[in-house]
Amino acid sequence: VFQKWVNREISNFDYLIQLNTMAGRTYNDLAQYPVFPWILRDYTSEELDLNNPAVFRDLSKPIECLVVFRKISFFRYENFEDPLGMIDKFHYGTHYSNAAGVMHYLIRVEPFTTLHIQLQSGRFDCADRQFHSIPATWQALMDNPNDVKELIPEFFYFPEFLENQNGFNLGQLQMSKEVVNDVVLPKWAHSPEDFIYKHRKALESEYVSAHLHEWIDLIFGYKQRGPAAVEALNVFYYCTYEGAVDLDALTDEKERKALEGMINNFGQTPCQL
Repeated sequence: VFQKWVNREISNFDYLIQLNTMAGRTYNDLAQYPVFPWILRDYTSEELDLNNPAVFRDLSKPIECLVVFRKISFFRYENFEDPLGMIDKFHYGTHYSNAAGVMHYLIRVEPFTTLHIQLQSGRFDCADRQFHSIPATWQALMDNPNDVKELIPEFFYFPEFLENQNGFNLGQLQMSKEVVNDVVLPKWAHSPEDFIYKHRKALESEYVSAHLHEWIDLIFGYKQRGPAAVEALNVFYYCTYEGAVDLDALTDEKERKALEGMINNFGQTPCQL
């Protein structure tokens, strides 16, 4: 698979899907759903110029490190102390892929709508916390050091998830009183189909083809764990890593279920390839 990708016999999209599959990610498990990268950072221009490197996200850094002045993750790691000595240091207490994040993006599409409502005790979450705008979601990532969500594959092939085709009442934004309906698109996208077309074109661009391996190193490769992960500011809460917790060794059923719930809520880091 790797050699086919290097030889450009398969697309970047297909390669990422195959890496996700090999690393244990599947559409059948929200806690281990396929993870894809944010690849752009220009969601405000009237036109998207894929020949300009400035429109692309730096794929060599975790989302939280894209804001150059942000040092929160570094200080969190350096100053972390566990008095019991049971928890390893970490940069992030949240994860780039988890069940809540998948439902957040797919809230307009069943069965994710019903799953979201069940999670929220029978109602939709506050409109301001819902996925209502792609430009606003990107800006929130830049402003909130605790949000490190990456994307899901649907951003590159499934325009329907951007439309409220079922007419769900998703509420109003508090400040603007704007009704949340279809997802607000970047100015350079004239329809959900146009967004998917241009976003997929960006994924297959020369810039991404030349730098995608840097993101793969962070998520699936050698920068996922160990000293390389520490140096890259890419260490997540210990429960997210494969083999970090031996659930079979826990004899207390309540403790086991609490830990299982924690793992599912935090999200899971892919198997290291």
